[in-house]
Amino acid sequence: MTAPTKKVAIVTGAGSGIGKASALALLEAGWHVAFAGRRADALEQAIASAPGGADRALAVPTDVSDPGSVRRLFEKTVEAFGRVDLLFNNAGVNAPGIPLEELTVEQWKNVVDINLTGPFLCTQEAIRVMKDQAPRGGRIINNGSISAHAPRPNSAPYTATKHAITGLTKSTSLDGRKYDIACGQIDIGNAATEMASRMANGVPQADGRIAPEPLMDVRHVAQTIVHMASLPLESNVQFVTVMATKMPFVGRG
Repeated sequence: MTAPTKKVAIVTGAGSGIGKASALALLEAGWHVAFAGRRADALEQAIASAPGGADRALAVPTDVSDPGSVRRLFEKTVEAFGRVDLLFNNAGVNAPGIPLEELTVEQWKNVVDINLTGPFLCTQEAIRVMKDQAPRGGRIINNGSISAHAPRPNSAPYTATKHAITGLTKSTSLDGRKYDIACGQIDIGNAATEMASRMANGVPQADGRIAPEPLMDVRHVAQTIVHMASLPLESNVQFVTVMATKMPFVGRG
């Protein structure tokens, strides 16, 4: 299979946290990268923080829950770079950590729209581009989370969408074969980002306690994304878990 001379990635949720770290790591590895996210200023700041390769970066303000916005993201990326070789479905939100019976329908729908419908819409557009480009094919990586395996207390919307992402990953992996499209999933536990910083101060445990949890450097997640992305399309990391070694995941709660 002929490899493209230019490697082009789209990273959603690239204005901060895991998305920003991964997009910057891909830039450092020589990729052309479309930084997608809701806030244009955060995307521009992320690109400005790159030690090099900013000329290979594109900021595209995007609402992943909106089909038109997602379509424009891919159109602008192809217009700027000519193709799409990698999609990292990373954008995600959470709902307040309150009892399930107190959640509003609006809170539920917001998480579903961004965490599940968003990756679905982006995957659709990625397949449409990847199957028709030359050389054909590409790779999709979904951010699943440790919550794709086990819930935290009071996390029904987030946990439900992350379990669903596993189904989307498997379906995309199967349906993409005929187009030379690979799909894998990265499940992340306690990467040190703004969203996860509260872990160090103590978060609810399954037994009702509040306890601090270890964190790991987000760069280890970004390095894993670069590794997955660098494989030839004949190979795929179907599922990988990258987590803080001592976080309370393996064992009884």
